[in-house]
Amino acid sequence: MVAEQLVPHGVVNERVLHVMATLPREEFLAEGARRYAYEDRALAIECGQTISQPLVVALMTQAVDPQPDDVALEVGTGSGYQAAVLGRLCRAVTTLEREAALAEHASATLRRLGVENVEVAVADGSLGWPEHAPYNVILVAAAAAEVPQALIDELADGGRMVIPVRVGHDEPQDLRLYVRRGADVSYRSLFPVMFVPLRTG
Repeated sequence: MVAEQLVPHGVVNERVLHVMATLPREEFLAEGARRYAYEDRALAIECGQTISQPLVVALMTQAVDPQPDDVALEVGTGSGYQAAVLGRLCRAVTTLEREAALAEHASATLRRLGVENVEVAVADGSLGWPEHAPYNVILVAAAAAEVPQALIDELADGGRMVIPVRVGHDEPQDLRLYVRRGADVSYRSLFPVMFVPLRTG
């Protein structure tokens, strides 16, 4: 996976590559899907959600440039795989999931793998998680029609956020990297992606 999918497509961050090489992706999948764990594609999980393809996970993680002392927020826990990647790279991670069954399953997987610095909460991700704000890193694994103001407000000075933004019906979404510098928040487009929608409530 690392040699054939990640490195040839621009993943150069050694910390990210090490985590992706050593974290057992199959542990985040149902028994019947584990043989596909390292294929270059998204895979279906419970509640109509997906686990992103490894390359997208790696590129999104690299874009937010997680540092060992960073505090991170993830929106859209899903299987818990992306949260585990962040957990290996940051000091503390809060991950938000609106589907209680997914949150419970992800939490159990993280505990089983000894990932102790990730807190899973059942919540509306569009509202962020003010309890641990501000965040150095925010990673959103669901596509928003508009970037939620709560997430922008919870971004620390110097903080980085990646989020897929819908630009039209039935079109790929625009993955954007937002950076806060003082009162200014700017973004640049990274590449097109296809994520499940960010749902509120």
